Amino acid sequence: MTDYNSMWLMLAEQDFEQRWLDVDGVRTRVAISGPADGHPVVLLHGTGGHWETFAPTIGALSPRYRCVAIDMIGNGFTDKPDYDYEIAVYIAHVRGVLDLLGISHAHFIGMSLGAWVSAKIAQIHPELVDRLILMSPAGLIATKDNMARIRAERTKAVENPEWDSIKAMFDHLIADEERRLPDLVGLRQAIYRRPDTLATIDHLLALQNYETRERNLLSEDHWRQIQAPTMVVASGKDHGEYQSTARQVAALIPDSVVFEMPNVRHWPHFEDPDAFNSAALAFLAE
Repeated sequence: MTDYNSMWLMLAEQDFEQRWLDVDGVRTRVAISGPADGHPVVLLHGTGGHWETFAPTIGALSPRYRCVAIDMIGNGFTDKPDYDYEIAVYIAHVRGVLDLLGISHAHFIGMSLGAWVSAKIAQIHPELVDRLILMSPAGLIATKDNMARIRAERTKAVENPEWDSIKAMFDHLIADEERRLPDLVGLRQAIYRRPDTLATIDHLLALQNYETRERNLLSEDHWRQIQAPTMVVASGKDHGEYQSTARQVAALIPDSVVFEMPNVRHWPHFEDPDAFNSAALAFLAE
């Protein structure tokens, strides 16, 4: 029998706290782990995500760092107000969390949408970002086919949050079937069954509209303005747009390195945590 895999086993021996913060009236779900005086690391998930995305990461980083994983506004179990979630909205929300926690600067680790938000913070608020890790980054280009795919997958999963439709979404995120964990699917199903998720799905997917996405993208000059040392993860089995974006932004950011992960898809840190965590720890410690 194959050993049972679970997100919660990743956290079973971990000292962490789940907390709710009032960020300008938005009830916000965060997970915090690591020494109170440790250097902060902010962890930002992708579209429709939640802090448990980083369950394999928190345990590795928290002996040394103060990890703060956020359910960003409109995502996870955080409140979902009735307006579109564009990049400036995400940034204001993340900065509100940092202010409440007394964090003046931090390392940032972002995946997909979270990488986009992290990169924009690094560009316009360089004083906030010490080091930057970008996985499956978005924010450079807008491909109509990819946006249509994301909108169709997520809308279907929210409108019909049955197990198979949720599971099918993870087929595009994680290459290894054994890493598409049942409790991961179950947690996302619980989020997508919430009435507020259904009511605000168009707000969540606002960045999948071409015109909206265009005005939120970072230009090539914006990427060149990022001063923080940056590690860009190149996931070899990810969709072509993300592979292309990863390599292009790595070429644009002045102080950047590429970490190759050829056998993973959109969630490299979740699919191969041993490789990712080792590289992340080495990079953050430089």
